[in-house]
Amino acid sequence: MRLVWPEPADGELDRDALAELYAHDEGCVRVNFVASADGAVAVEGVSGGLEAPGDKQVFGLLRELADVVLVGAGTVRAEGYRGARTSPEREARRRARGRAAVPPIAVVSTRGDLDPGAGLFTDTTVAPLVLTTAVAADGARRALAATGAEVIAVSGDDPGATHPDAVLAALAERGLTRVLCEGGPALFGALLAAGRVDELCLSLAPQLVGGDAGRIVTGAHIDGPRRLGLASVLAHDDGLLLRYRTADR
Repeated sequence: MRLVWPEPADGELDRDALAELYAHDEGCVRVNFVASADGAVAVEGVSGGLEAPGDKQVFGLLRELADVVLVGAGTVRAEGYRGARTSPEREARRRARGRAAVPPIAVVSTRGDLDPGAGLFTDTTVAPLVLTTAVAADGARRALAATGAEVIAVSGDDPGATHPDAVLAALAERGLTRVLCEGGPALFGALLAAGRVDELCLSLAPQLVGGDAGRIVTGAHIDGPRRLGLASVLAHDDGLLLRYRTADR
């Protein structure tokens, strides 16, 4: 893994150097995606078909640095989400930074209709948070009672919808302010439209996918293109790992 911008470094970056590069402040909402060179966000419906060299290493590091991993229910189902992977070494590094041993997964679900038998609930060391609408919250609590998941209503003025500000406020109330959003594109779009995205980490896979594959952000309308500022570029084999900050950061 080589730093090529802003100040090219000689040799490979070790874990400590990468952690310093990707360190972020409290209150930062960071979005992480992988995409092909022609902009595809998935192959046959899952991001695992995109092979970006270095992406898995940075993916794990971003989780290690985060207070919480935020993801949409559609992505949980498509990608077969489970709890964050951990190890004694990773837990020790997190505790040294003042973090909990393992970051919880927080799932945004309009209907709250998650499968209690899914790996998200059964293969995890920390029970997830389920962020749903006021309309769906009571039913989700009953359905997920045995899983230990905390169900939180995060509606704004519309009790049948979730709102990004309410989602992030609920996380902040629980001390979870360094937010890593792993998608999907609709959740990214909602956060972007609400002006709540601070950083985008984008791994570029040296692949061409074609077809009708989606892109990293969809859904909510934003008022014109949002300008980004390039913060860093890493190279690993044929892949590039880009980090952008939004213009107001």
